[in-house]
This record gives sequence, structure tokens and C-alpha cells, in this order.
Amino acid sequence: MKRRDFVGSVATLPFISIAGCKDSSDNATEELISTPIVDRIDQAPNYVDVAFKHGVASGDPLADRVILWTRVSPALSGPQAPASIPVTVIVSRSPEMTDPTIINAEALAERDYTVKVDADGLEPDTWYYFSFGAGNVVSPVGRTRTFPASKQRIERARFATVSCANYAYGHFSAYQALADVNRWDLDFVLHLGDYLYEYAPGTYDDPTVPNRSHEPANEIVSLSDYRIRHAQYKTDTHLQAIHQQYPMICIWDDHESTNDSYKDGAENHQPESEGDWPSRKARAIKAYMEWMPIREKPEDPESIWRSFQYGDLIDLWMLDTRLEGRDQQVSSPVGFDNNAPDRKLISDQQMNWWLDGMTQSQSVWRMVGQQVMFAQLNIAELPTPDALSEQLPFGTLQQGLNMDQWDGYTASRNRVLSHIEDNQIDNVIVFTGDIHTSWANEIYRNPATLIGDLTDEALAVEFVTPSVTSPGFPEGTSPAVSTAISIANPHIKYSELETRGFVVMDITRQRSQAEYYYVASIADPSRAGELDLSKTKLVKVDAKQVGKRYQLQENNLTPTRARIAQTNFRAPEARAENQQLLADTWAHVHRREATV
Repeated sequence: MKRRDFVGSVATLPFISIAGCKDSSDNATEELISTPIVDRIDQAPNYVDVAFKHGVASGDPLADRVILWTRVSPALSGPQAPASIPVTVIVSRSPEMTDPTIINAEALAERDYTVKVDADGLEPDTWYYFSFGAGNVVSPVGRTRTFPASKQRIERARFATVSCANYAYGHFSAYQALADVNRWDLDFVLHLGDYLYEYAPGTYDDPTVPNRSHEPANEIVSLSDYRIRHAQYKTDTHLQAIHQQYPMICIWDDHESTNDSYKDGAENHQPESEGDWPSRKARAIKAYMEWMPIREKPEDPESIWRSFQYGDLIDLWMLDTRLEGRDQQVSSPVGFDNNAPDRKLISDQQMNWWLDGMTQSQSVWRMVGQQVMFAQLNIAELPTPDALSEQLPFGTLQQGLNMDQWDGYTASRNRVLSHIEDNQIDNVIVFTGDIHTSWANEIYRNPATLIGDLTDEALAVEFVTPSVTSPGFPEGTSPAVSTAISIANPHIKYSELETRGFVVMDITRQRSQAEYYYVASIADPSRAGELDLSKTKLVKVDAKQVGKRYQLQENNLTPTRARIAQTNFRAPEARAENQQLLADTWAHVHRREATV
């Protein structure tokens, strides 16, 4: 495509009607589809018949670049499927896609026809819009941004944390809620893992929710299995909606490969029937890299640990506590195996990179996105620990009581805490997923009820996000259990153990406020995006000040306000009519090409 032809065509053509698209602010149930234009022009020579069935996404924003993603679905399959499909990537500062930058790319069969472009040469701290064109169709228009330059003074940032989205357990109502740009005004989204689940239908799902069975109809093991499961998740309209509006920074946890995985194996991997673990892990990672908007490292293709800077306000490290360096989980919290000095949750290489980064950080806040709970969870002193264990649903027993979290790797945790204390590193916040429940924790070396250092300075705080759909405790059990947990664990300031939702973070130079929001239903698709505001919880931590303790606060807080006027001016939401205009432009350009 000639850039002058495209630019000359923009904003000169009438809108057309597109069936199957709705604005992200609506509770969409229709599939976000590509825009067909073959009924309005003659088919140009050698055009491949394709569709965009899996939406668009962006991720890993830096000051000068961002990852742009989509998947092209060819009409032909099997031996007749093309080896590659030419794709045009269109990037603009305007939702109307005026004065665009054009990038040529390919959808390759060897990468399951996914397209991932690292769009560079962009301006810092700037919102952009993007779309993809192939054959006679264009994708929905996505909205993304670059981060501020590292030394730019920044007063405020807003982002959400999410995790644990099991398609077969219900509708992704939390994603649909967050896709409302005018309500939340987010700069990005952190996905802390369990983006999908590996189980076969009937294994770990809610059969009362119709039309949510996993595909393929088996536990995913082969590369084709993993690709099909990723594709199924990406057809969900609520997931498409959140990807369309914000860049996502994501990490995997265990279910992107299989339950309770570690570097050399997994609880849910049987070599005798499922092959060797390194091959299965490699297949899971390949599919993840193909289908997720994550920046790949050619020199280390299985690595996801990386860092980001949001101006001078936030330094963010994203860890891999799952596949990169983790030793096998010990079988019981009783005994001393979890305290062995040579047990590691992450490799020395990753640990050194992270700790050195915190030492060198000059930002106001040092933030860590990772998978499993960092704070200690003491259940030995609960009134009835066995009864508590029985209340835990399948899939959370290891995370809730056993040694899958940092409690099972105390040497690794102690090394982190010693480094923070010895180097006087302040304003540390840990973001966690995995456990399907909500927690707000202060981090100490030894937060015991009778002995410990709770009168000392907290070394960090931790916000654990609830799940999108995966189950927590049975309904009605949470209040009593939360009370018991807080008595035995005074460093745990808040827990909610039943309800699905997300956390919105509002960050200033003076404080970081976590706002826990919960959805009204994951079973009723007509209520997608609806919140139960009666359960909202606010927790904040003030930036370190001389003479004041670094600690969580729960009282006299009010919800933060979105920057609506600024957002509507700088970066209005991506809407269906943007795709309509682009489709007409695409048709006009290809009409020219077809007649040349």
C-alpha cells in the first residue's frame, strides 16, 4: 500500500454499517469481527480470503515503542492454507486514523498466523491507535500508548491488576467492566498470570454456565492443543474489549502450561501419558509467545522477566516465579524442607537482576508484578486449620495452605527482604495473582503473633488481586475465615475470599491507593461489567516519610477520580465507527490497486 494513497483517502469516505461490532462501553455479546468489504469492490488479484476473529491487542509499552498484536484467520485450511499472508499495520495518533504510519508485516503459518509487531520510533507518553489490514478486511481499531521517558516527572498513573480467568467457570465480567475507558481511565493493565486454563471439560469448570466448555475437549498437551485453547479465549468479546482499549503487561503462571508447574515438572503432568516435561513446557511457551502481546527475547526465547519505567514515578519489575528457576514444591508445610538454604523460587540470574535494579532505582515507587503470594500465611495458630483446609476448593489448596507460594521458598524470600533492609530501599509494592482471592498485606521478616517485628518498619506491602472467574472459598464462608486469618496474621490487613473482580491502582508521588472492585455476576452474560459496589474496599500506603511508618491504611479513604476530561481530549476510547471509517479507506485504496 502506498502511504500517499492511504493518507489521501482518510476522512473522505462515508460511514458504512458493520454488523457484529459494539462499543466497548456496552455489554457486548456479539463477536468483534473484521469488516467485510468484498461486497463493495471487485476482488483484487491474489488477495487471500481472511478474517480477524480474535481482536487486537497491545503490550509491553516503552517510551519509544509498543507491541501490536492480532491473528489473521485464513479461509483455507490444511494443505491449501497459505504459508504466509501479507498484513498491513496502521498506526495513528487519531482514532480516525489520520496521518498514519504504515508497517508491512506477515502472518506466518509457522506462528499460527499470529502477527506481532514491535512498533518503534514513537513519541514518549503518547496515546496511539492501530489496526491491521489483510486481504479485503480490516481489524477493529485498538488503543494503546507509550510510557513517559525515564526522567520525565510524572504526577500520577492509573492501572488495573487482574489474574486467574478460567473460561469454563463463567463470563469475563471483570474484563468488560475495565473496558469502560471513561470510568477507569487506565494507563495500562497488569495481567499476573493464569490467563487461560489447561483442563479438559468437566475437570475444573462450572457446568451450570452454558456455552463455556473448553476447546479442544481434552487437557491441552500438544502445540495444536495450546494454540486452540488460546484462540478460544481470544474469541471472548469481553477479553477482546479490554485488549482493545489498553496495553497489557502480562506474565504467565502455572495454568498457561499446567497446574503447579516448576522448572523440571508439574503436579498435573504425567510423563507416561503426556510425554517429557521439557517438550510440553516448550510447546506451551511457544503458543504463549505467539498469542500474547509480549516482547520476545531472541537471545532467551523462554524468558518473560523484564522491567519497565513509567517516567520517574514507577520502576516495575515483572518476574517469572513459575518456570524459570523454581525448584519442586515440598509436599508439606510441616518440617524444614521449605527452609532449606539452597531452595530457589527464581534463579540467581533473575534474582540478581531484580535486586540490582531496585538498588539502582531512582523512581518514587518500586513495584513488582509476580505470581504467588509473597507474605507469610500462618495457619498453624488458627482455631481449626483442618476445617479451613476442607473449605478450600480444588485448585487452590496448594496456593492457600501448601508450599507453592513464597512460604515454600523461605531462603529466596529472606534474600529479598535482607536486600531491601540492608540497602534501605523504600516504597516497595508487590502485586500478586494466583490465589483466586483478595489480600492486602504488610511484609515483615517475621510477622508472628507473639514474637516478631510488627513494631518495626514494614519492608514492603502486597496487593493480591481477586480472580476474574476462578473459584475462591464457598459462598458464605469468607467473613469467618477472614476474621480468623487476621487474628493469626496481624500483618494481613484485608482479605476477601469469595468474590471475583479486579484491583484499580491510583499512584501519585505521595501515595498508592488500591481499590478492590467486585463483579455482580459471572454466570449471567447480560450483567457483564456490572459491579457490586457494596463490596468495594479501599486500601492505601503513603510514600515513605521521615518519622512515619510505611504501612497500609484502611480508614477515611474515598475512591479516586478518573481524569475524564483529559482522557477524552488526549485519548478517547476506540470505537466501532473508527473501524467503519478505516474499512471504507481500505476499500478505496484497494479499488485503486485493482484497477491499476
